[in-house]
Amino acid sequence: CETCSKEEAKYRCPRCMKYSCSLLCVKKHKLALSCNGVRDKTAFVSVNEFTDLHLLSDYRFLEDVGRTADAAARHCIVHSPATKRLLYCLRNKARGCNIELKTLPVGFTKRRENSTTFNFVENKFYWHLKLVFPHCHAEYTLKGVPDDKTLADILKPYIDPVESDPVVCQRLKIYTASPQSDVQILMKIENRNRNSIRYNELDASRSLLDNLKGKVIIEYPTLFVVLKTLKNDMVVLGQAGGEPAESLGSENSSLSSVEEGEIRDSS
Repeated sequence: CETCSKEEAKYRCPRCMKYSCSLLCVKKHKLALSCNGVRDKTAFVSVNEFTDLHLLSDYRFLEDVGRTADAAARHCIVHSPATKRLLYCLRNKARGCNIELKTLPVGFTKRRENSTTFNFVENKFYWHLKLVFPHCHAEYTLKGVPDDKTLADILKPYIDPVESDPVVCQRLKIYTASPQSDVQILMKIENRNRNSIRYNELDASRSLLDNLKGKVIIEYPTLFVVLKTLKNDMVVLGQAGGEPAESLGSENSSLSSVEEGEIRDSS
């Protein structure tokens, strides 16, 4: 057992391939690694390891994608005038703030999750926001985040040594133990090739709205919180070793890579 290292393993997690001896150890490993226990249907398999079972799995995966896409196309909400007006309003208001907001068809995971709204009385967005802490393999979803709130205030309940929740603080202790100057907030640049993923660094002292200006957002923002002293594979534009900022590419390019990933998620 890779959790307790005491008993003989009886189970193997379909997701992360960790061995466990009991239901208790299974639950512990899921909590420690944020593992959902569901097999990753899109995990890479080398040609040498590819078998008939993998071929059958891929065939069933494509069938599931077809069924999901067909069900989404038949969904009554797709043709709802109220839904179309709401999405048009969100995109129009975002455009007025110099933000290119793109929405996905009904049935896509991010479309179902998105709870972003615009308050006409206060004239501001309340964003659906996802925070990713890659060094701890943790993700948190926030709803109704006002666009005038600074990123530093958004992160306080998670990485501030004093104001953070004790349970969250324990899970993210590598962040809370690090100086605030070491914390870096990144946002993935959309509309790039899969083999050329790049990130923009955001300013924690500025508001969420200011940080989103001039950027392309697919449904809602996803922020990656990393530590500068720890090695990671995220290439940040404008820094040493990264590409120049002018290589972002056209904001009107195809969303095929994003849609492909979302179709896989929605299955």
